[in-house]
Amino acid sequence: MSPLLLMRWLQPAMAGMCLSAAVYLPNATAGTVNSSLGSSVLVTSACTVSGSTLNFGNALNPVNAAVVDATSTLTVQCTATTPYTLSLNAGVNAGTATNFTGRLLKSGAYSLPYQLYVDSGRSSVWGNGTASATYSGTGSGNPQNVTIYGRLPSLTGIPPGVYTDTVTVTISY
Repeated sequence: MSPLLLMRWLQPAMAGMCLSAAVYLPNATAGTVNSSLGSSVLVTSACTVSGSTLNFGNALNPVNAAVVDATSTLTVQCTATTPYTLSLNAGVNAGTATNFTGRLLKSGAYSLPYQLYVDSGRSSVWGNGTASATYSGTGSGNPQNVTIYGRLPSLTGIPPGVYTDTVTVTISY
C-alpha cells in the first residue's frame, strides 16, 4: 500500500478520536522556609500589704507608770524590683489624718496618747512623709516583713478599759 492510501485509510478511523497532551514536570525538590513568631508579656508592678494588731498588752498597771513598747508586723508583697513606700495616717482618734503627734487610743471618753515609729530606737515618727517618716523598700516578689515600733509614753492616771485606734496603712509604688 502506498503511503498516501494508508493515510486515507487511517483518517476515517481517527476522526472519532480525541487527542490530549500532557506536560511532564520532574518531581519538585523539598525545601525549608523559615519565619519568625513573636512572643511578649507585660508584667506590671503590683503590691499588697496586710498587718496585725499592735498590742501593748492585756494587763497594764497604771500605778506603775512606765513606758510601754510593743511591735507589730506589716507583710508587704510587691513584684520583683518594684520600689514602694509605706505611710501611715494619724489614726481615727487624732482629730485629723495628719496629726501624727496627736495619735490617741480611746476607751469611751478616755484617751491614751501613743506613737508609731519607723525605727527600733523610736526616734522617727511614722507618718505620711510630710512632717514624719515613711518606710521605703524594694519588692522581691516574695512576702517581706516590716516592723512597726509602738510606744505608750505613760499610763499615769489612766482609767481601766480597752483602748483602741485604727490607723490606715498606704502603700505607694
